[in-house]
Amino acid sequence: MNLVENVKEGLRSVKANMLRSVLTALIVAIGITSLVGILTAIDGIEYSVNESLSSLGVNTFEIYSKWNRGTNQDGVKEKVYPRLTLQETLKFIEQYPVQSSICLQARLTNLAEVKHGSVKTNPNVDVRGVNDEYVAIKGLNIQEGRNFSKFEIQNGSKVAILGYKLAVALYGSNPKPINTSISFKGTQFKVIGLLKEKGDFSDNNYDNMVIIPILVANQMAAGQPLNYRLTVGIQDMKEVDFAMGEATGLMRKIRNDRVGNPNSFELEKSQSLAEEMENITNGLRFGGFGVGFITLLGASIALMNIMLVSVTERTREVGVRKALGATPRRIRQQFVIEAIVVCVLGGIAGILLGILIGNVIARFMNITVFVLPWFWMLVGMVICIVVGLLSGYYPAHKASKLDPIESLRFE
Repeated sequence: MNLVENVKEGLRSVKANMLRSVLTALIVAIGITSLVGILTAIDGIEYSVNESLSSLGVNTFEIYSKWNRGTNQDGVKEKVYPRLTLQETLKFIEQYPVQSSICLQARLTNLAEVKHGSVKTNPNVDVRGVNDEYVAIKGLNIQEGRNFSKFEIQNGSKVAILGYKLAVALYGSNPKPINTSISFKGTQFKVIGLLKEKGDFSDNNYDNMVIIPILVANQMAAGQPLNYRLTVGIQDMKEVDFAMGEATGLMRKIRNDRVGNPNSFELEKSQSLAEEMENITNGLRFGGFGVGFITLLGASIALMNIMLVSVTERTREVGVRKALGATPRRIRQQFVIEAIVVCVLGGIAGILLGILIGNVIARFMNITVFVLPWFWMLVGMVICIVVGLLSGYYPAHKASKLDPIESLRFE
């Protein structure tokens, strides 16, 4: 009896004992469903979180002026580094060789009093000078109007984009500020955009902010130095370290930092939130795998028990096969293949149910992406085969050791 015939015989045995085979396959299916379902839901959550964090700047790094403390903790006077200038930041944006999006910003004031007609706000409005990449890099959305154009940024046009709560304070509960005028610090601006409400998720109070072109902010500073900050956004998180190295070299060149001297600026990677979320999802994935493993362990024990019963029931059949020349190896092979067939059938059902249940769980958590966890599907099938092999081997070995004469006499 060859391998193909053994497979066919395994399928015939499954068909002949349909109820028992279905119940056994369901035990395996439940284990695989719990494993694949939990891991599918976790993959969906991770995909959604990574997508959201990408818009919040986790694939970014920032370059800003080094903080001059004057003296360190030991009382030793430290070197004072000059702040980044507007010309240096613009030169960096022009010369940076890595494909990226670069936003430039500087806070003009956070104590501005903004006016529209006869209405004015409290003197607590944050005014930022930015370039045209700021809105996208910071994950902001335009509710009405539009973003700055490159022409407006380069020519210092008197235009502004308002945060949502600021617009409500100036225009009422249903603000329509587009193409109207506001003023602060003695300068009038045309409103071209309204930001969608951001809430308190971020440290920056975008809802109570006015953003204006960076050149205008520089002019309104009236000679007072601003703290310019560059944020470089990279599409591929794996290239962030390379991009940071290129940025360091270019900025050192622009600021004439000598070889061997420390950087005269700060460079910081904004990935701590992404790394923390990755640790959390890895923990969840480990827990889900543990739950699935325990369930599959129970399924393997149940399968072994059923296969032992099957060997006892088919003792005369084994005796006939041995009398006709079947070797112990073929007998073992037959029972092992039968166990694997049952496990694979249960595994296929479990994978399909797991994908469905995992995506339903993700949908209840307002995650709309549909996940097909190819890796976990493959892992599930491999586990099914291993469970079938381990659970079926002992009963198969027991069957292969039966004496053919005694087996034929078995009632």
